[in-house]
Amino acid sequence: MKYYFSIKITANEFLPYYQGKIQNVVVTTNQGIKVQFPAMHLRKYLTLNGVQGSFCLETQQNKFLSLSKLR
Repeated sequence: MKYYFSIKITANEFLPYYQGKIQNVVVTTNQGIKVQFPAMHLRKYLTLNGVQGSFCLETQQNKFLSLSKLR
């Protein structure tokens, strides 16, 4: 299953996720579905401005497969 969503988190807001204090991120997809996945998968997209952009989350049988940035 593929889920598409946009996210905008400042670097300061992302800090607890980066430090591992908060393990999971919950996002609302473009279709209005709430999806939860491990925050560690967003770390590679962290910049000085935080994490922002459009993403595609791919799962299979409710298990994480991949997260890719679209723009």
